[in-house]
Amino acid sequence: MRVISGSAKGRPLKSVPGTGTRPTTDKVKEAIFSMIGPYFDGGTTLDLFAGTGGLGIESMSRGIEKAVFIDTEPKSIETIRYNLNAAGFERQAEVFRNDAARALKVLQKRDYRFDLVFLDPPYRMTDADALMLDMISRGLLNPGALVVLEYGSSHTYPEQLESFHHLRSARYGETSVSIYEYAPTDSKPDLSGEEVF
Repeated sequence: MRVISGSAKGRPLKSVPGTGTRPTTDKVKEAIFSMIGPYFDGGTTLDLFAGTGGLGIESMSRGIEKAVFIDTEPKSIETIRYNLNAAGFERQAEVFRNDAARALKVLQKRDYRFDLVFLDPPYRMTDADALMLDMISRGLLNPGALVVLEYGSSHTYPEQLESFHHLRSARYGETSVSIYEYAPTDSKPDLSGEEVF
């Protein structure tokens, strides 16, 4: 595993010891960033099931300014901190050990807003869309925020999901990826043709 592109290109990243974590392959990671970027001009990322931290770190290498990493496993937290240090991003990141639902409550209390969210839960978990809706209710997403949802190809997530606009889905063997954009109704452009002053 390595950082594919950007300021930390080529930096090796450590895997989480054991078989409990399934890191996103470089091939899928490259495909994801070709769909959503590939580069960014600042912004804040949430890597909610961070594992190794590879997706959040890749986004920082490509221009994201700050990132928050969440995972429940102590080995993952240790690995994320190691990889952030190896890539030189430890000062731009915060790492928390918590489960996803509780983490969103904490982030709301701390008044976080995100421009890019990575959701890569264990494939047995098939309710990541509920977490997306919870992010809306807690005001955690800036208008135009992108959510990258990675899941097992045996499952299908809805294209229509409240204020999320489905941009694209792709399948890579046992892995599927869907990209959503947060488009709240009050932020949609006025296409009526009338000038607004």
